[in-house]
Parts: sequence; structure tokens; C-alpha cells
Amino acid sequence: MICALGAALCYGTASVLQAVAARAASRPDSGAGVDPALLLRAVRQWRYAAGLALDGLGFVLQIVALRALPIYAVGAALAASLAVTAVVAARLLAVRLSATEWAAVAVVCAGLGMLGLASGAEGDRPGPEWLPWATIAAALGVLVLGAVGGRLPTRALALGLGAGFGFGVVEVAVRLVDDVSPGTLVRNPAAYGLLLGGAAAFLLLTSALQKGSVTTATAGMVVGETIGPALVGVVWLGDGTRAGLGWLAVTGFAVAVAGSLALARFGEAPEPEPESA
Repeated sequence: MICALGAALCYGTASVLQAVAARAASRPDSGAGVDPALLLRAVRQWRYAAGLALDGLGFVLQIVALRALPIYAVGAALAASLAVTAVVAARLLAVRLSATEWAAVAVVCAGLGMLGLASGAEGDRPGPEWLPWATIAAALGVLVLGAVGGRLPTRALALGLGAGFGFGVVEVAVRLVDDVSPGTLVRNPAAYGLLLGGAAAFLLLTSALQKGSVTTATAGMVVGETIGPALVGVVWLGDGTRAGLGWLAVTGFAVAVAGSLALARFGEAPEPEPESA
């Protein structure tokens, strides 16, 4: 759980840096859909590069956590990165948190505490043979959702859900990659699902940070990256809880995700104050 919380800390801090960079890299003529060039422009911003470095560290910690904890526990901890983003925004960007938002941060912490008490070890089942191929199909579906959903009136929700699904594909794929030797890795469909799902998620998330209601997009992302992967872990990969504490795990998961959704507006860094002449 320490690694999962460390990943949440990295991701939450990176979100503030990347949201500011994405807004700075946006152009008024970029259109309504997903803008692939936006990512190329954003990486030239030092804040986005620093955010990517933190994302890289967070990803390493996430992999370690997924090797020791059920997917539902790691997913809830990663959703809690919004609490980290809220606190970082309050400290670094002088954002005022209301009493309700501070209460939501406390709720997230309480939910994670319940999960930490109730979570068992990671499941030991390999899953059905089709599951690694399903990660590739799901990742391709994320790209389709981004291409279509980016032009819908509800594009913020569509892009957010798509990014969440992409991150969910990564969570599941990590569990399906047991042998990282080059010869085995290139023959494992889950490795390609992991790469494709992660790239698609970052593309959609970067577009969501620049377009539409990012609060709505972030809420969609939290739902997309938690519920589906948690069900896959429980149904097919053998994730469970400590004896007699299933109710506590379900309660903690629901509480942590609900608290994260209450903090969804912090998926978007606030607009910078105009500089005085």
C-alpha cells in the first residue's frame, strides 16, 4: 500500500504541472476533437516534462503495488491522487479549498485506511487465455472512443472515460505480464495492450485537460480506471480480501472513490493569474 500511495503522490503532483502546461500549449484553432499535436507541444513545456518524470516514477511504484495488492486496492489509491492534487494546488497555486473539499480529502484517507486493513494479497489466478488479447482490443477501443467522443457535445465525459479505460487497461495488463525477459515479452499480447492503453490514455487525458469541462472529464476518468479493472481482478484474477473483511473492502473502495469524485475539479489546474503590466 505504501507503493500505491507513493504512486498517487507522484500522479497527483504531476496533474497540476501537466494541466498548466496543457493549457499553455493549447491553440484557439485546434478544433473540437482530440489534437495529437497538443501532446508534442505540451512536452516542450518544462512543467509537462517534470510531470512526465513524476508519472514515470509513479508508474514504477504502481507496478510494484500491483504485484503485491489486489487491483481494486491499487485502483482506489490511484483515484485518490485527486486528493493529492487538491492539496498540492492549495499549497503551490494558492487555491482555496472549501470545508467540504477538506472533508472529501479526509474521506479519501479514511477509505484508503479501510482498504489497507481489508485487502488481501494479489490474486494468484492467471486469468483466461483470451484476457491478454482483450487488453489490446480494449486499448484500440479507447482510441476509437477518443476519436468519436472528442466531437460529441459530451466530449469532456467521453474523453475522461476513455482515459480512465486506458489506465484501467494498464492496470490489468501489468498483472498479466509475469515474465519480462525480452523473448517472452514480445510474445505476450498483454505487453502490447499495456503500451497501447497507456499511450491512448495519455493522449485522451491531455486533450481533456485542454478542452471542455475538465471536472467532468476527471470524474469520468476516476470511474473508468477503478470499477472495470477491480471487477476483472476479482472475477478472473483471484483478487480477494482478508477473511471476513470483504464488507470493509467494499465500503473502503466506495468511500475512497466517492471522495475522489468530490474532488474532481482538481483534475484541472486553475487558470493562472494574469501578470500585471
